[in-house]
Amino acid sequence: MSISVFDLFKIGIGPSSSHTVGPMRAAADFADAVRQQGLVQDVQRLEIHLYGSLSSTGRGHATDRAVLMGLMGERPDTINPDAIEPSMRTIIERRELALAGQWPVAFDYATDLIFIDEPLPYHPNGMSIVAYGAGDQTLYANTYYSIGGGFVLDEAQVASGAGATDDKALPYPFTTGAELLRLCELHGLRVSRLMMENEKVWRSEAEIRSGLMSIWQAMKACVDRGLHQQGILPGGLNVKRRAAKLHASLRAASGGNIISSTLNAMDWVNLYALAVNEENAAGGRMVTAPTNGAAGIIPAVLHYYMSFKPSAQDEDVIEFMLAAAAVGILCKINASISGAEVGCQGEVGSACAMAAAGLTEVMGGTPEQVENAAEIGLEHNLGLTCDPVGGLVQVPCIERNAIAAMKAINATQLALRGDGSHFISLDKVIRTMRETGRDMQDKYKETSKGGLAVNAIEC
Repeated sequence: MSISVFDLFKIGIGPSSSHTVGPMRAAADFADAVRQQGLVQDVQRLEIHLYGSLSSTGRGHATDRAVLMGLMGERPDTINPDAIEPSMRTIIERRELALAGQWPVAFDYATDLIFIDEPLPYHPNGMSIVAYGAGDQTLYANTYYSIGGGFVLDEAQVASGAGATDDKALPYPFTTGAELLRLCELHGLRVSRLMMENEKVWRSEAEIRSGLMSIWQAMKACVDRGLHQQGILPGGLNVKRRAAKLHASLRAASGGNIISSTLNAMDWVNLYALAVNEENAAGGRMVTAPTNGAAGIIPAVLHYYMSFKPSAQDEDVIEFMLAAAAVGILCKINASISGAEVGCQGEVGSACAMAAAGLTEVMGGTPEQVENAAEIGLEHNLGLTCDPVGGLVQVPCIERNAIAAMKAINATQLALRGDGSHFISLDKVIRTMRETGRDMQDKYKETSKGGLAVNAIEC
């Protein structure tokens, strides 16, 4: 399995990579398949089934909206988030949608979108779509699995054993942290440089650098928007946005100078994370890193470095993201980055480890120290449950990103104070995350049927 840095960092919309970004991509793929087979004008009705976690938290995670927008030909990296609600109102009122943006098809939101809490065998995030013609004849049907981070597999890919990524031969292939360290030592490469050489299988170095800077610009734009938005987040919990008020307070305290002292760095890290995750909760434009629920951690840590390190430059952004992606690849192929599969340890834990690795890399850490920082970051998120209150990516998700961002910075500090040698390897922690996720009860894995989700709300 060959995974690119651009598989892990994707521009999309909130509030969830597995429940919003993935289902929108799957539905858009379905619409494309119908169009390519010349069936669009034969379709008279559509039916959608959401299974498992996509059903349990589907409305709170905007899965219903995502699927319908995807069927209309929209994709998460290009859709205008502000157009979603008006489009939804039109679909519900008219009881029809424009399949692939071309053909009006009957669709009754109340009866044609079916929620089934029982999961399909392959993955907790399953969905099926059926296009019917005259006499309710099935014209085309497919089943999709949103396996975390916006990655999608369809029924044929699952049956064939194919992965969500390609199998290109890399110059420096690795599937474990131990292999990564061995390759770095053997070839005298830093983690970011090794990743760059692997990335060049898909695109030129100039394209890689340009693409990563575009990702960084999207992250910064998300932070900036989050710093200026106020009011109540949608969904019914009446959660207030806090980033704008905190931003004004910090600027007043520092006289408008962001870099006022190291002592208030924690406030700024918290601010960056809150800004991103409030935007995500509101369904805004953001970057999956590696998931939406954990999307504030890497931007917060990278903003911290770029703001508080006087010598910080664009090259550091490139190296940070490449090193972070190396750890994300290990988490994905050896465990999971899906909250529905292994709990929040797979989302926030993986993002914390990635951020720690990236920060250690740009701080001049050795490959061994990078691996150590990632291990610390992930180890201290083991067992983290995914039990969002009200099925919304708000409580505890928003604050959890801020806490994990600080953990990542602390993990870097600990790793840089050592020589890279440590008792538990990153590989062992990732394996533990996988096993812990397997043992975790389903009610703690993005179903909102246990934990905070049932104890926080008093009716």
